[in-house]
Amino acid sequence: MKLPDWLEPMAATLTQERFTGDGWVFERKLDGIRLLAFKDGPDVRLLSRNRLSQNHAYPDVERVIAELPHDNLILDGEALGVWGGRNKATGYHVLDLLWLDGRDLTQLTLDERKAVLDTLPLRAPVCRVERLADERPWERACAEGWEGVIAKRRDAPYEQRRSPHWLKMKCEASQEFVVGGFTDPQRSRVGLGALLVGYYEGDDFVFAGKVGTGFDTRLLLDLRARLDAIEVGRPPFTRAVGLPSLGAHWVRPELVVQVAFIEWTTHGKLRHSRLLGLRTDKAPAAIVRETP
Repeated sequence: MKLPDWLEPMAATLTQERFTGDGWVFERKLDGIRLLAFKDGPDVRLLSRNRLSQNHAYPDVERVIAELPHDNLILDGEALGVWGGRNKATGYHVLDLLWLDGRDLTQLTLDERKAVLDTLPLRAPVCRVERLADERPWERACAEGWEGVIAKRRDAPYEQRRSPHWLKMKCEASQEFVVGGFTDPQRSRVGLGALLVGYYEGDDFVFAGKVGTGFDTRLLLDLRARLDAIEVGRPPFTRAVGLPSLGAHWVRPELVVQVAFIEWTTHGKLRHSRLLGLRTDKAPAAIVRETP
């Protein structure tokens, strides 16, 4: 079979779940430049996601791949860091092997592809991505300052799309927020749709966004009963951009919740937030935006 000119890199889907299991492989989520490496005889092409050549940026990677004892292959990996006057890559971490000597490997399982990848005589600056054996790999990731962890199904093929068979668990921040309102539930949801939360900055109660995940049915119903008891007619937020205008209810800012989230947006809102639980040990007026 002829080596293809391009394959779309498989992308991971963000998840807020935290899990382990024998059916999954866990790897460090790298914060580099995604590169596909195409070797066809002595020629090597390093292409970015937008199919632009990166050979000039990573000559050492190109040389090592060119010397591999195979007629043709396609590697999927990430290049981490560029340094020095000669513009060398500090490392090309191989995530997957998609093609080898005229054979399309994308329909093999991840375990089968990894087994073939393990036979390649890679050497610096080309290496295999680290496979994590930690009981709770996301905790190691956050403790060591990584971006997160990728969970990959062992029995899944390589899909040229954003796939639920690769899940990215990003390191989360966590802090307390005060509930200032909630939205109505939609479709089969019960209790409420999302909490509207904020924090104090001086005398201002600042809107920080919505929290719509992390609930079970019992908690949704319990929260709705608590919030109905403290409902008021107007928003308690004194600084608020993006408050919902339909299906919103407002409450006295008395309930404190613990929220996990990926990051603050440039507009000062929570990104990918989820409820961790209620806090009864914190006074609402003491809740401020935490900074490192």
